[in-house]
Amino acid sequence: MRRLLAIRHLAFEDLGSFETVARARGFEPAYVAAPDLVEGRFPWQTADPLVVLGGPIGVGDGAQYPCIGVAIDGLRERLRNGRPTLGICLGAQLMAAALGASVRYSGAQHVGWSALEFGPDPGPLAGLAGVPVLHWHGDTFDVPPGARLLAGTAAVPHQAFDIPGQPVLALQFHPEVEAAGLEHWLIGHHRQLSDLGIAPDALRAQAARHAAAMTQAGDAVFGDWLDRAAPA
Repeated sequence: MRRLLAIRHLAFEDLGSFETVARARGFEPAYVAAPDLVEGRFPWQTADPLVVLGGPIGVGDGAQYPCIGVAIDGLRERLRNGRPTLGICLGAQLMAAALGASVRYSGAQHVGWSALEFGPDPGPLAGLAGVPVLHWHGDTFDVPPGARLLAGTAAVPHQAFDIPGQPVLALQFHPEVEAAGLEHWLIGHHRQLSDLGIAPDALRAQAARHAAAMTQAGDAVFGDWLDRAAPA
């Protein structure tokens, strides 16, 4: 089987439904723990497709967490060479930073489902039109030079970008999270939810309404990216 690399910052913030999509196309997911990046052995220039997953730390936390700087440096060269790369939430922010864009606090924590807003050309995200997606983020990014803004929301206008002609896609939201997998998030992020006054049952109710449609549309987006990133 071919290999799909995934950098993971938290054990429960994994590829979710994307694992099934990858295996159906003949890829075996291979996870790398973000702290291990500092050992210097990660193959940043591999032609294998790479997904950089989310996590509770941010681009601005590099002084406390050395893996942040290592990831930005590695992604900078990888993206310069047009290697197939997809970032989700923190992964998208790391990609933006590697491409020279500003990453900063958005002014609020955004947790829950809402639909994206698109311009005249949603590009590879067209299938997500009208589909509420899961947001779980506080930081935001500027659109990097040479990149194309694909989607946003009223609260966070920059939610996704790509680089035309390259297999590079960055998503601020979480299309990979399945309804069943959400329980791990509710436990792992208990303190954050408590601080925000968000009841787990409220997110469960949203998931019951929206998760299945998001998974179907999100899997199609990921499958299309994977087909372009590493054609059979």
